[in-house]
Amino acid sequence: MRLIGHRLALYALTFWVAITVNFLLPHFMPGNPIQTMIGKLTGTVTPAEIRAIRLSFGGGLNQSLLSQYFTYIGQLAHGNLGFSLTLSENVSTALRDYVPWTLGLIGVATIISFLVGTTCGALLGWTRGSRLDSLIPTATFFQATPYFFLATVMLLVFASKLHWFPVLGAYNNLELHPGWTWAFVLSVLRYGQLPVISIVLSSIAGWMLGMRNMMITMVAEDFVLMAIAMGLPKRKVIWAAARNAVLPSIANLSLAIGLVVSGALIVELVFNYPGVGDLLLNAVQSQDYPLIQGIFLCITLTVLAANLLADVVYLILDPRTRTEVSR
Repeated sequence: MRLIGHRLALYALTFWVAITVNFLLPHFMPGNPIQTMIGKLTGTVTPAEIRAIRLSFGGGLNQSLLSQYFTYIGQLAHGNLGFSLTLSENVSTALRDYVPWTLGLIGVATIISFLVGTTCGALLGWTRGSRLDSLIPTATFFQATPYFFLATVMLLVFASKLHWFPVLGAYNNLELHPGWTWAFVLSVLRYGQLPVISIVLSSIAGWMLGMRNMMITMVAEDFVLMAIAMGLPKRKVIWAAARNAVLPSIANLSLAIGLVVSGALIVELVFNYPGVGDLLLNAVQSQDYPLIQGIFLCITLTVLAANLLADVVYLILDPRTRTEVSR
């Protein structure tokens, strides 16, 4: 529990730094972001609209920077992320509509790539020198291919040419409406297959190579040799070796999540997936600063939460960590 407490404190500090940087970004950009957003409004601009824009930046530029900062913190504490002029709605409302799509896509792709990559890596390490090693160049090739290029090729070949998968979108929006129905869920799963496959192919090689190298090291350890000499079933020996070999992969999971998130945002743009990637692109193009700030905070919080979860799993799988903490 002490280690988890230390981790929580570290992540809380990191989140505070992210909030501070998020607040300062518009203030250090050239020009006046408030006047820029007001200038984008068409028709008569009401005082209420101007006040809403100023509140989005912590109270406006007429206050001191410190006063704006505390106002901004107070708004975040009440769940107020500002107002998006391009969407004509609160940023929190927009994120509530878009974030679940990205979380579902990233979560499923990350879990699949991690499980498949570490499993294949364990088998490759146990049977090193076999024909299974031919998987390594193939996986490395896909990882070396840029996200957007691989996604575009898969979209053109398997969706547009062969018609094995739907072309664009997250579900059949011509016949279905979002809801917890079997038809809608099956449509979401079908439309999400190709984006998930593209992300998995682009990220599986790292897990595979890392697990293979660690598995080769574990096979030569005394406890594995002793288990083999005692005649234990092969599956139990492989499991014992793989459980220790997977620990570095668990630790690297927290570092890889950020890369998976950035790659998934690009994949969303290619497949016209209604996630944060498309929302972020529109926000940057329209200079919608409150929306950009809200997306940045949401991504930061998601990555930190995933990193904390990886740390907890590492603590559960490695008893030595708990022993060191108790000392």
